[in-house]
Amino acid sequence: MGVSESGEVKLRRVLKLRDLVIYGIILIQPVAALPLFGHANHISQGHAAATIALAMLAMIFTAISYGRMANRYPAAGSAYTYVGKGLHRHLGFVAGWSMFMDYILVPILCVVFTSIAANHLLPFIPYYAWIVFFAGGFTFLNLRGIKFTARTNWILMVFMSAVVFYFMAAAIRYVFIGEGVGGLLTVRPFYSAQSFSWDAVWAGTALAALTYIGFDGLTTLSEEVENPRRNVLLAAVLTCLITGIWSGSQVYLAQLAWPDWQSLTAGLTDEAARNNALDTAIMSVANRVGGNFLDALLSFTLIVGSIGSGVTGQVGAARLLYGMGRDEVLPKKFFGYLDKETASPSRNLWLIGALALTGAAFLDYQECARLINFGAFLAFMGVNLSVIRECFFRNPNKTMAGFLKDFLAPAIGFAFCLLIWSSLPLKTFLLGGAWMAVGIVYLAVRTRGFKEEIEMTAFSE
Repeated sequence: MGVSESGEVKLRRVLKLRDLVIYGIILIQPVAALPLFGHANHISQGHAAATIALAMLAMIFTAISYGRMANRYPAAGSAYTYVGKGLHRHLGFVAGWSMFMDYILVPILCVVFTSIAANHLLPFIPYYAWIVFFAGGFTFLNLRGIKFTARTNWILMVFMSAVVFYFMAAAIRYVFIGEGVGGLLTVRPFYSAQSFSWDAVWAGTALAALTYIGFDGLTTLSEEVENPRRNVLLAAVLTCLITGIWSGSQVYLAQLAWPDWQSLTAGLTDEAARNNALDTAIMSVANRVGGNFLDALLSFTLIVGSIGSGVTGQVGAARLLYGMGRDEVLPKKFFGYLDKETASPSRNLWLIGALALTGAAFLDYQECARLINFGAFLAFMGVNLSVIRECFFRNPNKTMAGFLKDFLAPAIGFAFCLLIWSSLPLKTFLLGGAWMAVGIVYLAVRTRGFKEEIEMTAFSE
């Protein structure tokens, strides 16, 4: 931070483009695609690599839209801010409410997956015992005021990347020994005539898009970036592009090492057993290409990554509730409370911990991931539309170049996001729709039938 002549403390613009890209990659995590592999591959009928590529296209165009709005409003932003500025404050609330659902679901997803991976490593300890352990552990760490610093994030990223490199090298060796160079260079993970179906691929993409969730967190640093009008856009696009190539390579090699997508669940009639086989599919691939050691190492790595995401996700959700309580959008006595010793919103941390424990007991990994994508893509569509209205229709001097970057690019991003969002199953729409209905009803009551404005803490805080 810096201090102005008036004595006011202000944020300093010290972050360079490379700092933003690294931050974005840390947010997304180098192992983001691996937990999704089994389900995405099964849903897409053996085309998981294609789902990662299609999701990347949607994210790149949406990243451009985030960059365009950061160009207009070079302050710490979010979907809430951009939709509120570009479309309407009430629609901004709706976009923020959809992202709020994601804030709550991320700790639940992390509890679910860490419990799955831990149960895979130590199967003699029941899955539900792991749920209690991790939900309680995340809450305990945050109540103690623990902070994951940038240095810790760097260590985690380097460690996870090293393990992923090891996994990829083992997969390359396995495929090369079995099929030679020709086995490594094939379009089969992207297109197999025997099982390709656009409906299946888009349905898989609707899940695989979770790989990229979090890139938009870059915009919350806009006030600390050198030349934000240029660098936020470039960093968002580069983060999505690098993630797509990196994650796509992992999934591509995993498919080559285990080409029969149906064999993972063959003979399993119990739904819980089938889900468990898909949840741990990437560990099965690791075992095939690297034996028990790589299986255990990858499982441990995924647990470590999910713990980091779970702890920080719980902090983010609790801080968001605190901001809303502080501004009296929610009851201030409960949500606006700070612990005197740790200066943390302890009541909110307990609430998020309880929700994580309850949610993990009732939601499986696939459904939780889909609900996160439901909220995220709804907000992404809003940001794309905001660019069209703010940068194109409100621009009196329209040009062909302006049409391409201010209308066509966000329109393509919106169309991609809509196609992926609409490919989610009915159950996800019912659950996500119920959440959105609660938010809209709350907004209607709070604004006396949408007649008044609502003051609300920016969702980036």
